[in-house]
Amino acid sequence: MIDMIYRRMGKSGLKLSAFSYGSWLTFSNQMALEPVKESLAMAYDHGVNFFDNAEVYANGKSEELMGAAIHELGWPRDSFCVSSKVFWGGSLPTQRGLSRKHITDACHAALRRLQVDYLDLFFCHRPDNDTPVEETVRAMDALVRQGKVLYWGTSEWDAVRIVEAFAVAEKYNLTPPSVEQPEYNMFHRHRIEVEYGRLFNEFGLGSTVWSPLASGILTNKYAGGIPEESRANLPGYEWLHERFRSEEGMRRIKTTAAMNEIANRLNATMAQLALAWCLANTNVSTVILGASKPSQLKENLGALAVLDQLDASVLDELEGILGNKPQPLPSF
Repeated sequence: MIDMIYRRMGKSGLKLSAFSYGSWLTFSNQMALEPVKESLAMAYDHGVNFFDNAEVYANGKSEELMGAAIHELGWPRDSFCVSSKVFWGGSLPTQRGLSRKHITDACHAALRRLQVDYLDLFFCHRPDNDTPVEETVRAMDALVRQGKVLYWGTSEWDAVRIVEAFAVAEKYNLTPPSVEQPEYNMFHRHRIEVEYGRLFNEFGLGSTVWSPLASGILTNKYAGGIPEESRANLPGYEWLHERFRSEEGMRRIKTTAAMNEIANRLNATMAQLALAWCLANTNVSTVILGASKPSQLKENLGALAVLDQLDASVLDELEGILGNKPQPLPSF
């Protein structure tokens, strides 16, 4: 296994492992402490130093499990980073959105569940049209000044709203966002590769990208149909099953099968090729892995060995199969 690579989170001084480990679709199906400890320990032992979570994942249970596992593993607090996200904390009006109250309450709840004194990263999980951006920035700034949050960021915000957050922070001498967490994979590219261009170049924004395997399509395991043990056949994931069966889903499965031939040539799995492709974008600070089994996690981490093989000719060959390279924004 190749040694882990570490990248600065944008212009900040924080160095995150190129691959991080998230709990969105893993811990919710892994509601026992020992399997969670096993996965976290494997990631940590292979150099992963960032572990992603959110208040909404398994309705807080995901953070409780991660916190209990990390506590039992006994990792030094200065050796890892942990995040939470705020937006969906419950059904009541004060338990949702990005008001100063909910941001404050959500931070304190995450600290309790994760059993830590501070969050390394705290994300606004989605934009909130009912709360002024200034109120959200002020709430995050207060938590930073109190030492409860080190870096704050956004997730799936459009570039215009993020620029507004920077402008508010500059106007009132508040802490600006440091990072955005968008979806990014071979089939979902425009936001990272085009829309956020100014944010990377002018503001030095970092990025912690999710869904690098496009809900599993880019593993190539759906080339022969949807396996019985697949997540798409689990109760509550009917939406995923329908997505795979759609015309666009079938096109993506066919495209993945074509790219798998390149993976075979590189002595890699299709999943490793797709993960390395994400890392080939230097604006990506870290790629969040969602492996549900230690064996999957180990395979995914092996993508580091594929990265150096992605030269211009291989990337061009992949582009020829994908046929979806985003067009740059017009200059004025």
